[in-house]
Amino acid sequence: MFSPLIRKLGRGADLTQADHDRLTSLARTRCVGARQDIIEQGDRPEDVHLVLSGFACRYKIMRNGKRQIMALLVPGDFCDLHVAILGHMDHGIATVSPCTLAELPPTTVLDLTENHPRIARALWWATLVDEAILREWLVSMGQREADQQLAHLFCELLMRLRVAGVADADGYDLPLAQHDLGEVLGITPVHVNRTVQALRAAELIVLRGRRLDIPDVERLKAFCDFDPDYLHLVQRIA
Repeated sequence: MFSPLIRKLGRGADLTQADHDRLTSLARTRCVGARQDIIEQGDRPEDVHLVLSGFACRYKIMRNGKRQIMALLVPGDFCDLHVAILGHMDHGIATVSPCTLAELPPTTVLDLTENHPRIARALWWATLVDEAILREWLVSMGQREADQQLAHLFCELLMRLRVAGVADADGYDLPLAQHDLGEVLGITPVHVNRTVQALRAAELIVLRGRRLDIPDVERLKAFCDFDPDYLHLVQRIA
């Protein structure tokens, strides 16, 4: 069950079998249905949540009721690693699809960062990658047209889900509805629909139900100028 986490963190540090054993012994797990809040904006955070299966998201709700999704969380992703330092949440975390979550008390996170140096390095790496993804999303929203922005997101998810071991070479299950994609991209569901249809018409994607297939991954990457360097999947050699 913890294999997506181990696969992901293995990109950030050379983990030993003892590290693997420590990670697989983490905390309690629970299942949460689709579109449920894990923690709401304004709540006092305690446990750190780790996504083991399914999709979750970070979001903010505006006064007019509109929602902006600021991050998609896939298997192997932590929902704010050091959140227990904060007095209250400045954003919410919710499931998109049914999820299995691990719940880590702050003492466990402290043990991982203070007593397991290779795990600590991998966790720092994961936090830096989260920040790099957010920067790339900001660039997309400011500089890419909607079709390129959506194609870029599809390429990013392919790479991230491959690392977690839950994607094929050219496709994956995508539980995001059009209104979810609109809340990621900052456009209306109608605009999302037109954008999806344009990518389909160009034969860049095949989207059936909740399954996305990419007929030619390199062609889709070229279309949206996707460079995976910001995901930092190649470990730095000292």
